[in-house]
Amino acid sequence: MLALSPQSHGALMSHSDQSTSKNILLATMLADDFARLRPYFQRVDLNRGDVIVPANGPVDYIHFPEGGVISIVSDTPGKGRTEVGIIGKEGVSATHLLLGASDTPHESFIQVGEATALRITTEKYLAAIEQSDTLRTMLLRFVQALMIQTAQSAATNAHQRIEARLARWLLMCHDRMDGDEIALTHDFMGMMIAAERSGVTVTLHILEGAGMIRSTRGRVLILDRAKLTDLAGEGYGVPEVQYRRLVAPFGKGW
Repeated sequence: MLALSPQSHGALMSHSDQSTSKNILLATMLADDFARLRPYFQRVDLNRGDVIVPANGPVDYIHFPEGGVISIVSDTPGKGRTEVGIIGKEGVSATHLLLGASDTPHESFIQVGEATALRITTEKYLAAIEQSDTLRTMLLRFVQALMIQTAQSAATNAHQRIEARLARWLLMCHDRMDGDEIALTHDFMGMMIAAERSGVTVTLHILEGAGMIRSTRGRVLILDRAKLTDLAGEGYGVPEVQYRRLVAPFGKGW
């Protein structure tokens, strides 16, 4: 597991940070609920490969990402790893704790981008939730949106062609990035959408030929989001609409 390093500007947040935070949950929760968490926050760097939720183990810290993309991954013996969900600045890590479970078989790690997160010890986080029904309700709304995303991923991977699956996944990453460039390899994309590397390479060429993206070594630049959305079809949009209805505006092109 790669360690997350605190930034040099210290642990405590200023009183103005709720309104300026890039994490949507923190920026939109009730001021009283934010105040329960604020004294215990520490800003840390997130780097690709950092594990923030180990599989089948205790969680020491909860992270509210301010950027980047975090993969929630299932590891099946003999079959490899498959992404079952992603979160970014719209969410919070370790959602199983909100449902009363102490651990999860799924690992969460930073897959795209370098960013920061506000982290809090699990003990302080759960104590704040015990003190506030409104905080618990808001966080559970995010859990609901994430569960819908997970179900949508299963349906998409089962029924849609690889072109639509890749388009959906690129759109989901794009929603969570500040710019239009996504740094990732063909091998990694294959793991995320349950496809062979060779199939990902061919599909990227198809999307590039249609003017949707530009693909270079280890990077994908989004050129035409509307075309990607048309290609993704019903696979993209349902979780995003639910998040917007339950929590707050989120994503690009809405």
